[in-house]
Amino acid sequence: MEKFMKEAIKQAKKAYKIDEVPIGCVIVYEGKIIARAYNKRNYKKSTLAHAEILAIQKASKVLNDWRLEGCTMYVTLEPCQMCAGAIVQARVDKVVIGCMNPKAGCAGSVINLLDMKGFNHQVEVEKGVMEEECSNLLQQFFKELREKKRLLKLQNKQGLAEE
Repeated sequence: MEKFMKEAIKQAKKAYKIDEVPIGCVIVYEGKIIARAYNKRNYKKSTLAHAEILAIQKASKVLNDWRLEGCTMYVTLEPCQMCAGAIVQARVDKVVIGCMNPKAGCAGSVINLLDMKGFNHQVEVEKGVMEEECSNLLQQFFKELREKKRLLKLQNKQGLAEE
């Protein structure tokens, strides 16, 4: 299990390198990774460019089916409502989550869309796999982002003072 989460973390680090929120995802079928993706919302200028959505699209092409039955998704951060809905719709069997998202997570933090009995499909969930590494990556990213914003604000103030 850690083997595949490490691959999801590699994807998250790719997002980090292009100043995207570092979320990575891999989808495994029959013991092999069939899709890899990372967050590209800013790069693609699209709300839909979450790691999970991009990975689902790739896996569907590989399997030539929108149904991803028999697949396990490994994702570094708990899916949001959009991604959780797509996971249910794609019929993914299991989602393995690195760290939870108490403000927007929809696999148990805010709501659990993956296990709602009213839906025609429920998804098995495993939480906390390599949690510390996933969480640290996100914390470091947002720490650096806040520092960049602080420096930019300071530069803007200095520029105004010089005029």
